[in-house]
Amino acid sequence: MNIPPFLLERIQSLYENTVEYNLTESGFHPFTLEELLSPDELKLIQNTVLGYGQTNGSIPLRETIATLYPSCDSDHVLVTNGSAEANFVACHTLLDRGDEVIMMVPNYMQIWGIAAEMDCQLKAFHLKEENNWAPDLDELERLTTPATKMIVICNPNNPTGYTLTASEIDRIIAIAQKNDAWIFSDEIYRGAELDGVEIESFYGKYDKVMVNGGLSKAYALPGLRLGWLVGPKEIIEDSWGYHDYTSITAGILSHKVGEIALQPEKRLQILNRNRKMLNENLLVLQEWLAEKGGFFHFIPPKAGGMSFVRYHAPGVNSTELSDWLRLNKSVFIVPGDCYGMDGYFRLGIGERKSFLLEGLERLRVGIEEYLRIH
Repeated sequence: MNIPPFLLERIQSLYENTVEYNLTESGFHPFTLEELLSPDELKLIQNTVLGYGQTNGSIPLRETIATLYPSCDSDHVLVTNGSAEANFVACHTLLDRGDEVIMMVPNYMQIWGIAAEMDCQLKAFHLKEENNWAPDLDELERLTTPATKMIVICNPNNPTGYTLTASEIDRIIAIAQKNDAWIFSDEIYRGAELDGVEIESFYGKYDKVMVNGGLSKAYALPGLRLGWLVGPKEIIEDSWGYHDYTSITAGILSHKVGEIALQPEKRLQILNRNRKMLNENLLVLQEWLAEKGGFFHFIPPKAGGMSFVRYHAPGVNSTELSDWLRLNKSVFIVPGDCYGMDGYFRLGIGERKSFLLEGLERLRVGIEEYLRIH
């Protein structure tokens, strides 16, 4: 196999359903259809004819998605099977073998793996913990040249929860424009801002921008597997061609539920529910971390359903710690090794508060026991 293993997704798939406490979910506790939909909306879903539907996304769904972006219409939108397919399709649309790609790290590393399989030349620019996870844009400017084909952003960021400032966005765009490079912005957590102020998309700020989105994270609807790409019309048409060779279409029921979920009033209800959960759980996590004094270092996220925590235990490998906790305490955390950053772990804060409290207590006991015996 030429493609590198996608470690983060593989270990989550293997372990998140085999423990009593999965504390590393990167989204929010999912809705049921009964919670999400009114009786009339449920009836509409029940009466849906289970055909294929339009392969690039239903017209009502694409028109609704287009309203979330400036100067956008349905021809600028491609609906995909989750944002994971969107990332795969985007890479094969925008990149050729051997192209140079510069990626923000830490990050959701799917695009890194896809680009590596395509024999692209990969470079990283870094979010700096000492700067509260702000990006090192001087580093990005040094790395970017006319040979750079694409700059990859994750905003809000997975796993740190950092959101770019307006001036940082402007500078990234200026760097890309100077070198005629594409910007690909993963915006799957847009809408999950703790302060309730939705960040601006990169889309519409530069003519060589493509963004992804979807219902799995900020909307707490991961089971729908509904994502999308937004970009220039001619590029979206090319992406549709690749989509024809991957999944062909997202499911018709996902289309229908997505059309409902993204209507303005329903969308606001969903996002407000999830932001409330985030803010309550962040306080719970901060209190829990403070109990251990200086053992943890933590910069609160500005958005998203997770936090990225550093621990002070020289010689304690994050994967070994994660495995021991899973096997001995039935609690699962994603190790920093999945991001190439040992000494950290990712904690989800989008769960039910009672579940989080119970899980954190189990985690506390487990970490203390691990440190005693190792």
